Amino acid sequence: MRLEHVDADDARAVLRGLRGAVLGAGPAIALGATTGATTAATTADAAAAVAIPTGEPAPTEVPAGTAVVVTTSGSTGYPKSVALSRSALTSSALATADRIGEGAWLLALPAGYVAGIQVLVRSLVAGREPAMLSGSFSAAAFTAAASAMASSVGGTRVPTYTSLVPAQLQTVLDDPAATRALAGFEAVLVGGQALAPALAARAADAGARIVRTYGASETAGGCVYDGVPLRDVGVRIDAGEVRLSGPTLADGYLGDPALTDRVFETDADGRRWYRTGDLGSFDEGRLQITGRADNVIVSGGVNVSLDRVERVVRALEGFTDAVVVPVVDERWGQASVVFATGASAASPDALAALRAAVAGALGAPARPRAIVVIDEIPQLASGKPDRAALRAFATTGR
Repeated sequence: MRLEHVDADDARAVLRGLRGAVLGAGPAIALGATTGATTAATTADAAAAVAIPTGEPAPTEVPAGTAVVVTTSGSTGYPKSVALSRSALTSSALATADRIGEGAWLLALPAGYVAGIQVLVRSLVAGREPAMLSGSFSAAAFTAAASAMASSVGGTRVPTYTSLVPAQLQTVLDDPAATRALAGFEAVLVGGQALAPALAARAADAGARIVRTYGASETAGGCVYDGVPLRDVGVRIDAGEVRLSGPTLADGYLGDPALTDRVFETDADGRRWYRTGDLGSFDEGRLQITGRADNVIVSGGVNVSLDRVERVVRALEGFTDAVVVPVVDERWGQASVVFATGASAASPDALAALRAAVAGALGAPARPRAIVVIDEIPQLASGKPDRAALRAFATTGR
């Protein structure tokens, strides 16, 4: 099947491409700088392997059934070209409708990332045109787009839905008009990173119906909602690592069968499983993520999960958007620093209070070494914190 590159910054062009790739006969579309052949850069955990382009030409053909190839580097800085079939995308869209209902969707995320792609696919599968936020994301733009969605069929209001990342949710909740608009949605999917408890509480107090999602490009977006897997999605924990299966799994990484074989494993029953690289537990049908397998430092001989440190820090007043990154420490080997914004982080007593809170929850070795106050947390185009940039700044000061 022919692969056609589409400008990921043009949401309407992406929608047109998806209409043909998902509902029609193609061609498949490529979003992002699709890599050619790749070589794997591995960490101690094979599932954390990422693809580095070797410089060979990007492919122009993909296997039959492929709908989208989405290339994203995430926070690793290395590109991965994930091949998603129309079956995986539509299975995800139908399972979402089965869980939260069907209606009209507002695209407030970049169309070139899987969460944005799925907003468009859900709209196509439901036979509705998606609403699209004009220009860059802002509270005013969100309010205007949400207000324009009101419609009814046979006198019954059409439910509305949208998908946001936590940084967008915070922007909305800081504006009264946008907050009122948010409360009008039947459900608001929030994913991309962990949702701070304080931010979740603010949304609930405002009347917003938040659904926390968990997934990846490799699972065609969120496949676990509020800890409960979507229809036909399987979850298991293997040596502490979360693995996922089901009809939403990607076919693999374009041009890299070796990486595909490492990250997507097939069990004795012939079922494919995606190694997420996340640590967690799955008890009584509910998934709990505790952190990344590769986001652990060794401080003074003690393993410290920076994801757990970040959760404790974000629970403190004024630190909702804080990001914790590793640094080299001459005495302890490794330590961490907290990047944060606002007056609370700049307070003279902030570091002592933060270290006490972390020590109380996780033990003394987990205490961050410092707080770095910055004007704003740098973000990737997907809305996630740019952890690579923060790690570089923590090391070099630039």
